[in-house]
Amino acid sequence: MSPLVIRDARIEDAEEVAGVHVRSWQVAYRGLIDQSVLDGLSIDERATGWRRIIAQPLPTGLGLLVAEREGHVVGWASIGSGRDPDGLADGEVYGIYADPSAWSTGAGHALLEAAEHRIAAAGHTRAYLWVLDGNDRADAFYARHGWEEDGAIKIEERPQLTLREHRRVKTLSS
Repeated sequence: MSPLVIRDARIEDAEEVAGVHVRSWQVAYRGLIDQSVLDGLSIDERATGWRRIIAQPLPTGLGLLVAEREGHVVGWASIGSGRDPDGLADGEVYGIYADPSAWSTGAGHALLEAAEHRIAAAGHTRAYLWVLDGNDRADAFYARHGWEEDGAIKIEERPQLTLREHRRVKTLSS
């Protein structure tokens, strides 16, 4: 297997980032989110959003990292300062996804490690992320990497779906 490269995303990565986003949701969230919602996800629509995010990151953003293998994006992690009212002093992993074809290849591990380092380098001593309830694979992955549930939950209402999530936190090494 060729080496994995972790780097900052570029505008030209938007379509591949969107492809990873859609494919990972469709596989990881099967049975957790209504299938019609998963079937209706559009790579083109997501790519438009990712182009905007890459070109003009959130004010709290520390960046969008991509995992690249053989010149193709196989995963990504979006990170920044905490967006939750009780998490402003913490860093946050807004999202981290690997293409299902790259699961169990080290891409997720490398992305999470790079995200933790970037958040710590920005001065955050702690970070958090949200996990969709029932996503046992993700929960096991984060637990292996030292992320612990802290009991917080949130319910996010989106068109056609409700996401119930629980928070995991980690104290970061500097």
